Amino acid sequence: MSDAAPTDVVPDSEHRGLVARLPQVPRDLAMLARFDRPIGWWLLFWPCVWGVWLAGAGWQLAMLGWLLLGSIAMRGAGCVYNDIVDADLDRQVARTASRPVASGRVSRKTAWGWLLALCLIGLLVLLQLRFEAQLVALASLALVAAYPFMKRITWWPQAWLGMVFTWGLLVGWAQFRLDQLPALAAVYGGSALWVIGYDTIYALQDREDDAMVGIKSSALRLGESVTAGVALFYAGAVALWALGIWLLRADWIALLALLPVAGHLAWQVVTLDPADPANPLERFRSNRWAGALMAAACFVVGNA
Repeated sequence: MSDAAPTDVVPDSEHRGLVARLPQVPRDLAMLARFDRPIGWWLLFWPCVWGVWLAGAGWQLAMLGWLLLGSIAMRGAGCVYNDIVDADLDRQVARTASRPVASGRVSRKTAWGWLLALCLIGLLVLLQLRFEAQLVALASLALVAAYPFMKRITWWPQAWLGMVFTWGLLVGWAQFRLDQLPALAAVYGGSALWVIGYDTIYALQDREDDAMVGIKSSALRLGESVTAGVALFYAGAVALWALGIWLLRADWIALLALLPVAGHLAWQVVTLDPADPANPLERFRSNRWAGALMAAACFVVGNA
């Protein structure tokens, strides 16, 4: 194990030991794709599950396996692209200065090659989808390409991320049905608000550095009202999810399926402490469980 490994691994890595045991080049590539931080692909994958299960297609475990592979590969590709674009900014932020491209450990040429390899895996997954779902998936590429630039032009890059990171909901739905679009739109809107909420929590880690280098974020824009803002986003998410479920299945009993995820999001808000450096990251990571609880609700509503 390299003596440099502990400082190479970013502060919010979830698997420092595993990444640190890799040789230098594979370790840098793994970190570039954020394989050491699986929370990202969980957050990308769960909306795919929501779309499949809410569509009433049953378990569909084989398809979910492909969508999981696609989530891991395309989240990795998005991170590589983001790091290529943001290398100069990353060098100025304490939490991101050690990233492989920003630190110079991985050249831009190598990063582009790694990006292509991950996209080829994504293409393999794309070919497993029916034509309509393929078109929906491809429609996300423009949003993905534009995302790294949003933090330079708007205080709400989290809103753009909300559209990008929940696109799998539309793909999962389109794989099995193309009707009930108002219900789908409501659930998608709620999912985007969920992303704005949790990414605002995540952005709390970088507020001081972001302000110094001119990076914009919802956490900075909300200022002292950040907890109230997150609460509002989460409340809006639950409200739109409830509307979507009602449009899909006008049954008050079905709405009860949302109570566990609503309770979890309320817990995040009540226990959020922006002044504690560790607290926002813990609350952000807990959204993998929020995604699981919402997945359970979608299965109950779509397949009961």
